Amino acid sequence: MADEFILETEGLTKEFAGFFAVRDVALKVRRGSIHALIGPNGAGKTTCFNLLTKFLKPSAGKILYKGQDITAMAPADVARMGLVRSFQISAVFPHLTALENVRVALQRQHGSSFDFWRSKSVLNRFNNRALELLNDVGLSEFATTPAVEMPYGRKRALEIATTLALDPEMMLLDEPMAGMGH
Repeated sequence: MADEFILETEGLTKEFAGFFAVRDVALKVRRGSIHALIGPNGAGKTTCFNLLTKFLKPSAGKILYKGQDITAMAPADVARMGLVRSFQISAVFPHLTALENVRVALQRQHGSSFDFWRSKSVLNRFNNRALELLNDVGLSEFATTPAVEMPYGRKRALEIATTLALDPEMMLLDEPMAGMGH
């Protein structure tokens, strides 16, 4: 499998008690490209994402990321390699502000996951980058708003900001526009 492809699958299959949610999928995703996985509800799109990011174990097939076989790896290990994803259902900390949500993701990226137990001044070192990411997704005005008070579409944008905070090499967005207007 060539170096020009960041993600590849061969014969990727997921079977649930005789029902094939995903069957014999072969993908080759070039570095720097943008793709969409489209299909009707129930077509297996989310199942495919769950397989690629290791939230589900394939029944058959092989997954290569950056030329390395990740088929048997754990989701956290795959994420640390730079392959991250968003989810269909918004996954943010509801009682933290938008800024604090992004800051948590930035802490993880910088290897300081447990800094939230420290003083606020230690955490403030992430504020400038967090504000940049919020601006990138159009959420500057929501920086001090608790996520629970944000409209659903804004929470989706916040999830994209937190995903970007991980500085991924490849990002899989599951229904990224759900709940968002223009």
